[in-house]
Formats: sequence, C-alpha cells, structure tokens
Amino acid sequence: MTAMITEDHTETEVKFFIKNVKPVRDGILDIGAVLAGRFFETNIRYDDKEQTLLKKKSLLRLRKDRKTTLTFKSQPAIQDTQFKTLTELEVEVSDFNTMNIILESLGFYEAQRYEKWRETFVLGKTKFLIDSMPYGDFLEIEGEKSDIILMASRIGMNWEERILLNYLEMFGIIKDKSNLPFNDVTFDNFTGITVDMANFMPLFIKSPVPIKQN
Repeated sequence: MTAMITEDHTETEVKFFIKNVKPVRDGILDIGAVLAGRFFETNIRYDDKEQTLLKKKSLLRLRKDRKTTLTFKSQPAIQDTQFKTLTELEVEVSDFNTMNIILESLGFYEAQRYEKWRETFVLGKTKFLIDSMPYGDFLEIEGEKSDIILMASRIGMNWEERILLNYLEMFGIIKDKSNLPFNDVTFDNFTGITVDMANFMPLFIKSPVPIKQN
C-alpha cells in the first residue's frame, strides 16, 4: 500500500542573503508581522550506510530548539523552478537524546550536524525566518507562492536574488571552494573563518524562468 501525502504537507519557501539584519528585521515589523521568538537550533541530518537519503535528495532531521522535532523532507513529483518546494512530514518528540538512540538503532547514523539562530515572524499565513548561520545571515520566507512574492517585494527583497538551495547545499559549495576541512556547520568550526558571500552568491542564485505577473 502506498502512503498518500496531501498538499497540506508541502513546504514552499525562498531564501535571501542579507548583509545587514536590522533594516530587514525593521521592514518585517513595519508591514505588521509579529515576532514569535528567537531560538538556537541544533540539527542532526541522518542517513544510512548507502547514503540512500542523500542520493534521493531527501532529508531526515532531528532538531532541538525550544522543543524537539523529527522531520522528513522529500522531493515532490513535479519540481518548481520559481520556489523551493518540498514534501515535509514533521512530528514533535519528547526527548532529543532518546530519539537519536532510536534512529541509530534503526540503522541511521549522524551524517552531519548544523547550527543556527532563528528568529521567527508571522503575518497571516506567511512566516519570515531570519537565520544566522555560521557562514552568514539569511531571510527565509515561507507560505503561499503569491504571498511570498508579495511579501518579498514589500520588504524590499530583490526577487532575482532569491536562493532555492538549502543551507547544507550552500555549505557544500562553500566547503568545496574554500577547502574547508570539516563537515559540521557549527559556530565553533567557523571560528576565525570569514566567508565573503559575494564570491558565492552567483553559485547560490539560479536563473529560473521569470514569473509572469497578471
């Protein structure tokens, strides 16, 4: 029997690199978004010995911030060239360490660890997420496609500079081009390392077909 996944489990988002957090944060608040908190995240990406999930561009992740969540993300049947869209299944679990042991007992291992500070703002069905990664600051806008385009414009984001890669994909490019000796995206690993995002943005930004405005 095949599991049926509904539209309710589709995550749609875009990212933007931000050089200066404050004006972006002020712009989000100015359009009426409400602050929902800022938390430090520890994330673990899991895979099996054959790296099955990585090969399928799927993600099994355990996250700890103010709560602990287990998330599985997979590619939808039809790819979107304008937005980053994924099928996402997520459940809250009671204990980070115990869930880690369960996953390892099932044959998964910790393939990669990554950290960030995330500040969340909400306006209607749209989320604005200011993420401070060890290698730079980013804004993620998540919601309905039309709302994402509208909100990005309202806060002054250049739509042509949106990023459809995830943070680990971006790190992979940085690691390869900078010959970094580590695999975990932690603040400790980036101590003393400065990443000039101007060198990487052309590699992060894709060239999708322009959206036709009605």
